[in-house]
Amino acid sequence: MRETVTTSELDLALVNALQLRPRASWSELAPLLGVTAGTLARRWERLTGEGLAWVYAAPGREFSRNRCSAFVLLRCLPKDRSRLMAELSALPEAVTIELTGHGTADLLIDVLAPDLTALNRFLSEKLDPMPGITSVTCLFTTELYVEGSRWRLRSLAPAQLTALGSPAAVGEHARTLALDAVDRALLDELVRDGRLGLAELAGRTDTSPATVRRRVRRLTDSSVLTFRCDIASAPAGHPVPVSLLGQVPACDIGTVHRTLVALPECRLVAAVTGPANIFATLWVHDLGDIQRRETALCARLPTLTVTDRIVGLHTVKRMGHLLDAEGRRVGVQPIAPW
Repeated sequence: MRETVTTSELDLALVNALQLRPRASWSELAPLLGVTAGTLARRWERLTGEGLAWVYAAPGREFSRNRCSAFVLLRCLPKDRSRLMAELSALPEAVTIELTGHGTADLLIDVLAPDLTALNRFLSEKLDPMPGITSVTCLFTTELYVEGSRWRLRSLAPAQLTALGSPAAVGEHARTLALDAVDRALLDELVRDGRLGLAELAGRTDTSPATVRRRVRRLTDSSVLTFRCDIASAPAGHPVPVSLLGQVPACDIGTVHRTLVALPECRLVAAVTGPANIFATLWVHDLGDIQRRETALCARLPTLTVTDRIVGLHTVKRMGHLLDAEGRRVGVQPIAPW
């Protein structure tokens, strides 16, 4: 059992700053946080070493426009649940896996694939043969409005947020890139550790720091990737993840997604196929908060009908990073959806 590790206000401020500027240098962040660059480096080494926070590359907006994603709800026999979690965690397509406390699904999986054919292969060739699975429901994503990289810890003061500035906006018509071997090698390294320096990345990919700088800039500018800073459950305040499935008339989807995105606890909003056409994940304070949030949402959105509420008990894997029962990172199974 890992010993409990506490986080300070400086730790939380550092994580919040890295959520906004994931690859900023310690010298850039030091004046903002009122400490030395060396102090920040030591703090970050401790946080990552204890699995309390980590930075990594994830698919950007370009992925949702040109590739395939789905939310897969699995039912399984109780005796097979632990084995299935381990087997699914080894699959690169299963980027996020949640153990749930709900009758609709024992396991909720976020699946990313380069195209519909690859996603179908995952379902038919990898999921179907697994013993213990009693049902599979697949909700294909038709539009991803917001994803986990936009969730914030909210530990910084307004003046600090202003000093950091807003992330650069990505154009709606960013051109699709043809990825070569160097791009894929960089992606493979960055999904493991998004703060690797240019020199180290150059050494690992057998290229130059200048080439790395240019390639990473091109991948982010074209929205092939985005950088995230994630945090374990305890320092985040032990949020309770709940995924809501809802029905709304097609003409009101825009209003619904804008309302959901404005909620500070919202991590993900997507349009999906099936009887429900909206899928949203919130991180709420406690179980009672689920009812309060739903009541408030339905009052503001009279055409929205919430059809299901899937409460997460344990996030086993989040975007390729393996987590323990406390939400601390204990390993990596790198994703490769590109």
